[in-house]
Amino acid sequence: MDTIIFEVGLAILLVATVGLIATKLRFSVIPFYILVGMAVGPHAPHVWIFDFRFIESSEFIDFMGRLGVLFLLFYLGLEFSVGRLMKSGKSIVIGGLFYIIINFLFGLLLGWMMGMPLKETLVIAGIMTSSSTAIVAKVLVDLKRTANRETEIIMGMIMFDDLFIAVHISILSGLVLSGATSFLGVMLTSLSALIFILLFLIVGRRVIKYVDKGLNISSPELFLLVILAALFLIAGFSETFHVAEAIGALMVGLVLAESVHVKRIEQLILPFRDFFGAMFFFSFGLTIAPASLGGAVGMAILAVVLTIIGNLVAGMLAGKIAGISPRASVNIGLTLSSRGEFSIIMANIGKAGGLLPVVQSFAVLYVLLLAILGPLLTKESKRIYNLAVKLFGRGNKTEQPGQ
Repeated sequence: MDTIIFEVGLAILLVATVGLIATKLRFSVIPFYILVGMAVGPHAPHVWIFDFRFIESSEFIDFMGRLGVLFLLFYLGLEFSVGRLMKSGKSIVIGGLFYIIINFLFGLLLGWMMGMPLKETLVIAGIMTSSSTAIVAKVLVDLKRTANRETEIIMGMIMFDDLFIAVHISILSGLVLSGATSFLGVMLTSLSALIFILLFLIVGRRVIKYVDKGLNISSPELFLLVILAALFLIAGFSETFHVAEAIGALMVGLVLAESVHVKRIEQLILPFRDFFGAMFFFSFGLTIAPASLGGAVGMAILAVVLTIIGNLVAGMLAGKIAGISPRASVNIGLTLSSRGEFSIIMANIGKAGGLLPVVQSFAVLYVLLLAILGPLLTKESKRIYNLAVKLFGRGNKTEQPGQ
């Protein structure tokens, strides 16, 4: 029996099983993928041929997780449009700025309160600032809120946040992974990363018409091979300039988002995103020993409270600027509370850079709590708003049910 193939099959079976359970419960699959990974791994039992420790296949599963990050960020880039963001109005830009500033400052405050070094504090601040695009989008669809007035603001603020996080990850990569120790060295590394990103995007926008001509390939097989070659080559080459491979994948997606072939690319990439994305969250769970999480419980709970408060404040500000009702503004803040893929990516950067293990433990608990609480708070936003009105004052009686 081929042990590696069998173990990979077992891992996929576990992921599929918890995915089915999550779907039946009409809940986000992300915490389920992480939890099943934590439930097995190096500390798991070995029963007959079923070795849940995944010893032989651990490196391969980890590699599939890395591919998951690339496909998640590449697909996000395909759906991102700077032009669309700029057209969405000042409520999104100003609300997004408030959202980023509030959450990032809370992250810095938490790191300072816990006595963390600078690198760890910056990673924590990034973890607390990045909302989960995947969870938020799924929740809005499941709750049939895509037509609500505030949904455009929510998605616009997430796009704005994603743009900031992409820059933050590039800076973190220079700070944490490059080995630079002096302030000048860190700044030069970060600057080179940002220059590479900007030049790539500028050149990409100028040559996209030639790319479109080159992608006039009738064969789906060859078309996909060309797209994957571009994705992996550029993502891998990006690390030469201390740009995380995930951001390299995002940049490829941003350039191809302007292509006339973008819908075809999305259709072909979607199965890869879903499969390898699931393995990414599972592989992240495999690296976590549940016994190691105890030291980060208080820190994670405090971070969750700060996040929910900060998001509500940002949501109310964005809603007020947009002229929508207080209840719809509460929807914005609560919907943006979910955390997921970007937070885990930053935690992995911290791990790769040899930062304190508590950062990884904090990220696990923080993501799990908000991946569970975020959808619940969004679903019950009407009740939460009505309760707040009873406790603190009168609401707007003219609000419509869809607001």
